[in-house]
Formats: sequence, C-alpha cells, structure tokens
Amino acid sequence: MNLPSEPAAQPFAVCVYCGSRPGADPAYAAAAQAVGGRIGQRGWSLVYGGGNVGLMGIVADAALKAGARAIGVIPRALMEREVGHQRLTEQHVVDNMHQRKQMMAERADAFVALPGGIGTLEELYEVWTWYQLGYHRKPIGLLNVNGYYDQLLGFMRHSVQQGFLGQEQLDMVDVDTDAAVLLERLYARASKTSSADGSADYSRI
Repeated sequence: MNLPSEPAAQPFAVCVYCGSRPGADPAYAAAAQAVGGRIGQRGWSLVYGGGNVGLMGIVADAALKAGARAIGVIPRALMEREVGHQRLTEQHVVDNMHQRKQMMAERADAFVALPGGIGTLEELYEVWTWYQLGYHRKPIGLLNVNGYYDQLLGFMRHSVQQGFLGQEQLDMVDVDTDAAVLLERLYARASKTSSADGSADYSRI
C-alpha cells in the first residue's frame, strides 16, 4: 500500500517592499541586486509587488538569475503602470491593493523594506502595525542604504521620546546597512518564531 507523501516543505519566503523607481543613487539598485541575489543563493523565495520597473524589477531579475522562485502580486490597475513582470515563477493579478498586500503577507515568512516612496512606506508601516497588533510574528527588516532612512528613523525615535511609541515597538523592526547580514538575521528570527507564526491571522484586518 502506498502511503500519502508528506507535502514538500516550502522554501523560506522573503517579502520585499521597494520603489517602482530606481532612485537617484546607484547604491539603491546595487542593494536591490544584492537582496535578490542573496535570496536566490540561499534557495529562498521572493515575494514582491509583481512589477518590472525600478527597484522592483531589479530585485526580481536578480532573484530569478540566482535561481529563486519569484512570486509577484499586482493589482489589475497597476499592470500597465508598473509593467507586470512576465518571467516570474508566479504572477497573481488581484483586484485591489488590499488583496495585494494581504496575499504578499500570507505568502511571506519575513519582510524587508528597501528604499522607496510613499507606497513602500505605507507597506512597511502597515505590516509593522499588524505585528504590533498581534496579527503575525514574522520578522521585519529595514535596509538603510546610504542613510536613506536616517531621517525616518530619527523621527521614529522622536515619537518614542514624545510618548506616542514605545521602545519595544521601535525594536520590532531590524535595521541594517548590509543586505546579507539583515536577511540572515531575519531568517534566524523567523526560525525561532516559526511555531508562533502559525497563528498569523490576516482575515481580521
């Protein structure tokens, strides 16, 4: 009698938030290449917004080149604006931004934000808020390339000083300037909390 086989273990999945523009500093593109390359080298999966422009396209191309599974999630309305990537392992076209962000969060084991604009900031703060509220316990990282996020981090420390944010909330986000170091720390944190993360519930959001 053939016994049912165990489902194959899914590779560690990193959700990357980043700009749909390349930015003014070539270091931003280099950081996106480093993140995508590291994900592929480690045999992990990339989860991201599905675009083929700016840092989004760079991180996806680097991940694919390094052998990673690349999973995109993009709203129909942005397929043309962000030029949906045509070579991804999976490309999910959804109806709206809420579905996009929820699916990305569900498919990920950790989150990392690269330089980006208001969309990247909104995604970072939302997943950070979800962590604070207990909807998940997946680690969150911020890649501070060439001091891009220095002023943002300064404002967050100011929020702590002014009593609107606790230090423990600020510490929920792991900050580093080195892509490989940050990704490895997120992987280590996720490995320690994997049993707790099984209770992640995005249906209440």
